Amino acid sequence: MQIQLYDTTLRDGTQREGLSLSADDKVKIARELDQLGVHYIEGGWPGSNPKDAEFFQKIQHVELRNAKVAAFGSTRHAKNSCDDDPNIRALVEANTPVVTLVGKSSVLHVEKVLETTLDENIRMIADSVAYFRRLGKEVIYDAEHFFDGYKLDAEYALETITAAAQAGASCIVMCDTNGGSLPEEVAQAVKIVREHLKANAERPMTKDADLGSLSLVVGPQLGIHTHNDGALAVANAMAAVQAGCVQVQGTINGYGERCGNMDLIPLIANLQLKQGYQCVAPEQLRRLSDVSHVVAAIANINPDTHAPYVGRSAFAHKGGIHVAAIAKVAASYQHVEPELVGNQLRVVVSELAGRGNVRMRAEALGLTLNGNERAVLQRIKELESDGFQFEAAEGSFEMLVRRASADYVAPFELLDFTVIVEKRGANSVMSQATVKLRVGGEVMHTAAEGEGPVNALDQAIRKALLPHYPDLAEVRLVDYKVRIVDEHLGTAAKPRVLIESARGEERWSTVGCSENIIEASWQALWDSLELPLLRSRAAVAH
Repeated sequence: MQIQLYDTTLRDGTQREGLSLSADDKVKIARELDQLGVHYIEGGWPGSNPKDAEFFQKIQHVELRNAKVAAFGSTRHAKNSCDDDPNIRALVEANTPVVTLVGKSSVLHVEKVLETTLDENIRMIADSVAYFRRLGKEVIYDAEHFFDGYKLDAEYALETITAAAQAGASCIVMCDTNGGSLPEEVAQAVKIVREHLKANAERPMTKDADLGSLSLVVGPQLGIHTHNDGALAVANAMAAVQAGCVQVQGTINGYGERCGNMDLIPLIANLQLKQGYQCVAPEQLRRLSDVSHVVAAIANINPDTHAPYVGRSAFAHKGGIHVAAIAKVAASYQHVEPELVGNQLRVVVSELAGRGNVRMRAEALGLTLNGNERAVLQRIKELESDGFQFEAAEGSFEMLVRRASADYVAPFELLDFTVIVEKRGANSVMSQATVKLRVGGEVMHTAAEGEGPVNALDQAIRKALLPHYPDLAEVRLVDYKVRIVDEHLGTAAKPRVLIESARGEERWSTVGCSENIIEASWQALWDSLELPLLRSRAAVAH
């Protein structure tokens, strides 16, 4: 059975606190959604702001192969006709093949928020849907607050969606706008709506709808739109699909107001891999991880590393027993093959690891341990007990493995260093570092100033090494983080330093930990500079 995917990242997703997209950002995301195989892309509310209006202009010049673009807006105002309603006019000007209209299903919202009568709300729904049907638009009707409205007054809630169905809406979408419903409540309501619409499909339309010669559309499809305030958005959407909904509305990564919208990523994977529904093609399913990360990057939000299916840690294994098992049978600790959603198995090395973790992680790096698994593991456990952490410092783990090799020769050796931080009077703070290094049989003594003590130390080390290893000029420090290991000690706490370095497209992270932040920084710098030298040496040897 085919499930229609309706994405509202560009509209509902942007209501997330701290998330803002330009019109060009929206076009980029729309392209990604189209390649994923999404069927509907809701571009925004054209009557609400100039940026959304700009998007609808730009998207008309973009060739989409899979998706239809929908413009979102509310039904006409109670005091307006469709012809003179500004919101309706903006939806027309958006020039999209699909219009999604939102209307009230709850007597509370009709009387207290809209401040109109129940009968007028019915006319507003019917008039608005019929207006766009006469213009040849596909109309999707979002029944806002449907489940809460159904609990307050089931008869009236059903009457609102009947009006939309009889006016020609192709899909009636039930919205759990407050996100507080439970799966069994959603499933029961969907079943009742399905039977109700089926029984009322042939009911004559009222004169108030002013439909003219429009023919009656019998049996609209059902859709579901859930929010995650009760952490049940995906579960509620799946319950709705099992009860008869064929369209699911949501956002990439669950972006949205408050606790977020329903996350389309795990929904697609669950429906397709676990329940046999057809959402996207298999090759599109393998793009799930990429789409999740690309959208996060465009939205300038750090990806959730623990997100189901697509997070970096979704198929990461840390416990020694787990790793020993997956080395024999990958499915023993994985509910699906990570490659199906574009992810990959990862083995994490820490004090909880076993020898299998060390061996598999080394093999993934193309390294051979030659029986040194136990020694490397013991060293990891000793260092982590002192505050080091190797989960996010795979470069330092690689250095442990390389240094354990019988043929390891250090490309350089630190003999000593001095770092001075000085402020005199009103002058700015000055940092200077001196280092003494040995390369082969030669000892270098260099000094350098920097923007801070760590930068000064980095500059002094490079000044000593570059004459011997000119390739280090291509290595740059791209990130520097400090984490306090034992916060309860206050200023005497031990800092952990994590450095990310890069050479072209190649990146690696290294770690250091000491009571002295300069020493911790040196430890991380040492690994970060030695690793590319050893990699280059190994590449030449092969």
